[in-house]
Formats: sequence, C-alpha cells, structure tokens
Amino acid sequence: MFNGSLGPPREAVWTWKFLHMFITLVKPLFCRLRIEGREHIPLQGGCIITCNHTMGPDFLVISYVSPRQVFFMVKAELLARSRLLRKFLTHHGCFPVRRGEGDMDAISHAIELVKRGSILGMFPEGTRSRSGKLQRGRSGAAYVAIQAQVPIIPAVVINAEHIFKPRNWLSFKPRPEVIAQIGRPLPPPSDPTDRGALKTYTREIMDAMAAMLPSAMRDGQASLGTVEAPS
Repeated sequence: MFNGSLGPPREAVWTWKFLHMFITLVKPLFCRLRIEGREHIPLQGGCIITCNHTMGPDFLVISYVSPRQVFFMVKAELLARSRLLRKFLTHHGCFPVRRGEGDMDAISHAIELVKRGSILGMFPEGTRSRSGKLQRGRSGAAYVAIQAQVPIIPAVVINAEHIFKPRNWLSFKPRPEVIAQIGRPLPPPSDPTDRGALKTYTREIMDAMAAMLPSAMRDGQASLGTVEAPS
C-alpha cells in the first residue's frame, strides 16, 4: 500500500506538474486517498491503463497516482464544447474519439502513442456507469494493446463519486476514503489477427478489474467482454 506523498509525473507537461502539486495541497479537503499496487505501473515503455468508469473523476485519480503522464482518449463531443476546453485537454495529451463509429483515426493514434512508449488511459466499459457497477467491457483497449504489443494495466477507482459532493468537503466529518487499486500487467496475445484471442483478452481484462472491486460494484455480466474492434 502506498500512503506517501506523490511527486509530479515524469515527462509531463509543466502545466500538469503544476496541477499535480495543486491537487496534492487541496486533496485533504476532498478525500483520503489510498493507493494500492502503484508499483505495477511501469516506469518506462508503452502500456494501457484500463479503469472502471463511474460518475466520479476516475480519470483525475488515475492521472494523479501514475508516476508518468497518462494520455486519455476522450469523446469528441467533450472537445467540441468550447475552444478553451479543447485547448486545455489537448495540451494535456487528450485526443478525440467518435464513439460508436469505429473511429480508426483515434485507434491508429492510440496505437502509435503506446508504440512510442507513452501510457494510454482507457475506459473499456465505453461509458460511465450510473449505478457504479462494472459494466460489460468492449474490446477497444484489448485491440490497441494487441496491435501495439504492449501490456494492459488493470485498475479500479472506488468511491470517487463522493470527491466533489459539497456535503462531504464542506462538513467537519472525516473525508470519504477513495481507493485507487492497480493490478499486475496483463501481457497481450501475440497474434494480432486472432479474433478469438481478442475476445479472451477482453474477458481477462474485465475479470482482473472485477476482482479488485467489492462485490456490490461487480455486474454479473461484466466478465463477458464484447468484441467491437474495428475491422
């Protein structure tokens, strides 16, 4: 278990390093953060961190606990909301994906990103879970990992939904405990053309994530990963 202070991620843009230090200062006002398995994130080389996606700021927690900057694939609609938001997110390594369209431009960019040695963050459920339970997994993360031949690092964030609730951080009660748990790397199958291996690998990823969650956050169908990789 890691309970010490976290330094800014290596090789990050200066603005993220500044934001990381700012988060360190204000974090005690919002939550108590417990980190497990941080040593499983490699200090060099490309990889993909897959995380569950609740209504809380899961992406912010994962970015904060990683020893290196994490680059996220985000829905294109978010980047289209405002020019300022688009500049801010793209400056910090985010890039758009058109969901439900088999966006090969985004997939190709993701593959090249991890091939160059960066960390890519993905949410294999494809959308936020309003119930907080892990949903069925899609095969996009597995597909990128197999094509680039980089490992998947399964991760979960628990209780992030409470971080920004005013009744928590405006009270004198102890702040809610948020848990970031990182699993062991999952090496990809070696054959990028094997659709059966893609489906099996997707299930392996979702099973690894489910195993780190409390039973109340697991869905009975979560391990049955769906295959929706680009053809």
